[in-house]
Amino acid sequence: MAFVRRQPVRFQHCDPAGIVFYPRFFEMLNATVEDWFAGLGMPFARMHGPLNHGVPTAAISVSFHRPARLGEVLDIALRLVRLGRTSAGLAMAARCGDELRFEARSTLVWVDMASGRPAPWPDDLRARMAAELEESDDA
Repeated sequence: MAFVRRQPVRFQHCDPAGIVFYPRFFEMLNATVEDWFAGLGMPFARMHGPLNHGVPTAAISVSFHRPARLGEVLDIALRLVRLGRTSAGLAMAARCGDELRFEARSTLVWVDMASGRPAPWPDDLRARMAAELEESDDA
């Protein structure tokens, strides 16, 4: 089962033609990741604050299928597709109604911000992520 975040296309996202300027899609993807982690009990304020860790994107690829326009609402779905010791693979897709607007694949790495080095996922977070991965395998 995918995590879904609704994203209205706002004036701030658009170029003068009224379509989303492509770098704004990356901001929308990051907001989806941030909300997903909050839903897993790991809000970015805790992650980056007291835990002094982060989840930088190590790799990302995006395919754009159709433009998104001012006033539309995108449903951005995120699925965990791989869980490693220090990294995770995500698949994301944005739709407006039944129309696919873009797809993305990314790799995030759990990083200790003091050292800048990858670190193992915290046990409690890893357990919640693993449960989500198992749910998507069963679907």
